[in-house]
Amino acid sequence: MSLVVFLYFAAVAALSIFGLHRFHLLGLYWRVRTRRPQIVAMDEAHLPTVTVQLPIYNERYVATRLVIAIARLNYPRERLRIQVLDDSTDLTRQRLAVLTRRLRALGIPIDHLHRERRHGFKAGALAAGLACDDSELVAIFDADFVPPPGFLRQIVPDFMDPEIGMVQARWSHLNREDSLLTRLQSIFLDGHFFIEHVARHGSGRFFNFNGTAGVWRRSCIEDAGGWSGDTLTEDLDLSYRAQLRGWRFSYRPELTAAAELPIDMNAFKRQQHRWAKGSVQTALKLLPRIMRSPLPWRIKLEALFHLANNLNYLFIAIPCLLWVPTLSRRYDTDEPWMLAMAGAMAATTLCVVGYHMTCQRAAGQSWSGTLRILPALLSLGIGLSLNNGRAVVEALVGHPSAFERTPKYGVTRRAATVKSMAYALRHDWLSWLELSMAAYFGFGLWFAIDSGRFIAIPFLLLFLAGFLYVGLSSLGRQIDQLLTVGSACACLGLLGFVAWISHAFLLARI
Repeated sequence: MSLVVFLYFAAVAALSIFGLHRFHLLGLYWRVRTRRPQIVAMDEAHLPTVTVQLPIYNERYVATRLVIAIARLNYPRERLRIQVLDDSTDLTRQRLAVLTRRLRALGIPIDHLHRERRHGFKAGALAAGLACDDSELVAIFDADFVPPPGFLRQIVPDFMDPEIGMVQARWSHLNREDSLLTRLQSIFLDGHFFIEHVARHGSGRFFNFNGTAGVWRRSCIEDAGGWSGDTLTEDLDLSYRAQLRGWRFSYRPELTAAAELPIDMNAFKRQQHRWAKGSVQTALKLLPRIMRSPLPWRIKLEALFHLANNLNYLFIAIPCLLWVPTLSRRYDTDEPWMLAMAGAMAATTLCVVGYHMTCQRAAGQSWSGTLRILPALLSLGIGLSLNNGRAVVEALVGHPSAFERTPKYGVTRRAATVKSMAYALRHDWLSWLELSMAAYFGFGLWFAIDSGRFIAIPFLLLFLAGFLYVGLSSLGRQIDQLLTVGSACACLGLLGFVAWISHAFLLARI
């Protein structure tokens, strides 16, 4: 076995381990999915004081919607305080100042806190707000969220247990059906909220606050060391530090807060870059402490897989680069290493398919609809590998970067106008590299057909489609407008058509 094949096999084996971990999470999910904590209704006179923090930075299209939704929260005014933590440098600042004055005149307990210097980014804003407040509980919502009026009344009773330090609600999606991109994003997030959180919470593993749509006990934040801006995922960092201190977290999947998904590929890639880099930064910061702790090994291993999960993108990069060289070699399909590789790839694929099918059924989606879009989902994950792989490398080498927000535009706006609106992001050199990878896999597809390696064709199509979609969508929003969920359905037909053409080509050569 050559070095090329060995590296390819090693990468596939590593991916298989992470794939089997998803299978493990599925097993935990099926075991604990019906468990629900017993929530006791709280007497009106004993409701704790709550501060709702709204960290905002240049969000002119959605900030007003958020503030109005928070002002409608059904919670006693004498026990509620709203902090608009505004670091904006554009028109958002003036608009929020006017809005908060009007709401305050109507009796809403709201303050507009503006910082001249964005020190510590979101974590710094949250810490600054906490420093001028003494409420028992702290709720946090990002600018693109719209919580229901009864959110606080439903979530606050969890804190009757004095060991509960944080309660997380599930995200729902305001614009799930806006485009193929938003539909795929919703499936990725559904897996996190319907499977991972349920499995980890129900089995006693550590899970994390998601940066928004959750409520903290103030004493928990302080006991864990407070907010820190030394990683790009301040929420994940504080979550693990708090649980290492012995605090327990609660998850309420039946309680949702709706949010807007990014409608532009460049915005989505920026968000994914920040999450991937921040999680690896948190892993480097906290994994040594976790492994030295007296925690049970089942919790330590789950923390390892959770925090190191984005290393997957480095392992994906190796098969991406070695696909064509591996195809060019002559080998016998009954060799042990070939059988092992085929088994590993099959196991990984089945785990991923089973994971997403289960989460979509839990989300109320149909089997047939999920199956139709699954090829596009797998392709998008592959197409993001360069973007997220770069984030992982930056974290591993200690390359610093600012906390870059994900621009949102309000779901009532036409997606076609994004490029002419404020906050629109331009593509960078990585988009051209993604298109180069698409061309590389186009050559690999031709080679597989020419050499009769028909078993590789479906995989090559997924890689080709993934890099082509991500690269072209990064260059222009119009590309994503041309693609609908129906185009994902066509992927299956395309696979069959190419396989038929390949078979005819082989017969012609014989």
